[in-house]
Amino acid sequence: MNVLLIYPEFPDTFWSFKHALKFIHKKAAFPPLGLLTLGAMLPREWSIRLIDLNVRGITEKDLAWAETAFISAMSVQRDSARSIILRCRERGLKVVAGGPLFTSEHEEFDQVDHFVLNEAELTLQPFLSDLEQGAAKPLYRTPAFSDISETPVPRWDLVDMKEYASMNVQFSRGCPFNCDFCNVTALFGHKPRIKSSTQVISELDALYRQGWRGQIFFVDDNFIGNKGYLKRELLPALIEWREGKRGIAFNTEASVNLSDDRELMQMMVRAGFDTVFVGIETPDENSLTECNKRQNKNRDLIESVKSIQRAGLQVQGGFIVGFDSDTPSIFQRQIDFIQKSGIVTAMVGLLQAPVGTRLYERLKQEGRLLGHTSGDNVDGTTNIITRMDLDTLREGYRAIMQHIYSHKQYYRRIKTFLREYKAPKIPSSLDFQRVLAFFRSNIRLGIIGRERLQYWGLLWWTLFKRPRLLPLAITLAIYGYHFRKVSDSRIAR
Repeated sequence: MNVLLIYPEFPDTFWSFKHALKFIHKKAAFPPLGLLTLGAMLPREWSIRLIDLNVRGITEKDLAWAETAFISAMSVQRDSARSIILRCRERGLKVVAGGPLFTSEHEEFDQVDHFVLNEAELTLQPFLSDLEQGAAKPLYRTPAFSDISETPVPRWDLVDMKEYASMNVQFSRGCPFNCDFCNVTALFGHKPRIKSSTQVISELDALYRQGWRGQIFFVDDNFIGNKGYLKRELLPALIEWREGKRGIAFNTEASVNLSDDRELMQMMVRAGFDTVFVGIETPDENSLTECNKRQNKNRDLIESVKSIQRAGLQVQGGFIVGFDSDTPSIFQRQIDFIQKSGIVTAMVGLLQAPVGTRLYERLKQEGRLLGHTSGDNVDGTTNIITRMDLDTLREGYRAIMQHIYSHKQYYRRIKTFLREYKAPKIPSSLDFQRVLAFFRSNIRLGIIGRERLQYWGLLWWTLFKRPRLLPLAITLAIYGYHFRKVSDSRIAR
């Protein structure tokens, strides 16, 4: 059978990094890990092509060659997914769909032939068995969670790595916490399930054999969900694996209680981690109680962030406004927190209620839902009838975005971060991409850009104060260009 694995296009969002990728001549931030893993589960005799619409379009030759299309998507890719499903059906292809979007909203995609939902480790094989017998059903789903120690190494041979800024691997699924607005536990469970260190090293070896020498993102929703195994097995294995491998660095997502474990932070840095995304959400204790973000309560959140930064990990932060407990003072409080903490990459969004979350169920009972979430964390929309006047909420949100991504405040925040940050000693080389990014940033930001005074001021400050961090300062300046583009487009609406 000839099969297309199709990944729909991302719109211009906070995490797409579309404007930043142009500086290094890349087309997408990450390859579609789910489809690459699925590809390793399909019959070996099948002919498989991966089409990532973030990298290239589907040609008529692709559609003429294929018999079946497997499509996986997240909610932010909804529009692109609808378009590609329609195109495949018009060309007579069978369409099989899975992934978070379809697991939550499969009833709304009546042109899909077969839904293989939840985790493919459990639902794909029954579908393939029925398909072979000519008796495939429309829907395959399960409430169970898979043993990911059986998950195969992704098919890295299906992608052109030169098109991507980073690769990605997965160590665990699930999260020990149960935040009200988060659908991670609905999709993957409350108890973290892990791969063995041998599995993870096998995946890294496969990437290395394919020639990858750059950033690798551990896509776990909470990397530190099983601290004991991390310290005992995985991190020592990563430390050994990275020995002598120049340029390889890791980043991931973790809960803020990482700051309480100095040994864990030190081991992560030794293993090659340099960045963690942390869900801060809000500095307001009442709102943290409301959303059951207990791991963030009763602590000095700014000091927690700075502890992680001083350990050698850049903190990227997620923030939310629009909780029932929020008052109009929350907008300035969020601004103050972001600026003082030195969280350069600050993703701020309105509260949304994804399907499957406790928040969604509560608001459904209260009659306060307005359809599905957009999936875009920073588009200034919500699917909730908010307690705060919606115009006040939107205006406050715009004020946050205008402030934190203004040239002056953004560059000031970079310096705040660089003062705290203890840079890990990760071996690196001055590759062509870095040189290209440097010269393009000099032109785009330092000559053409309205931020040229702040840009050159940052570069000179870094050269005199933290010279080893100059490449990072340039990278953050480029990120700021992307964030402003995205932010300005939202504010203009």
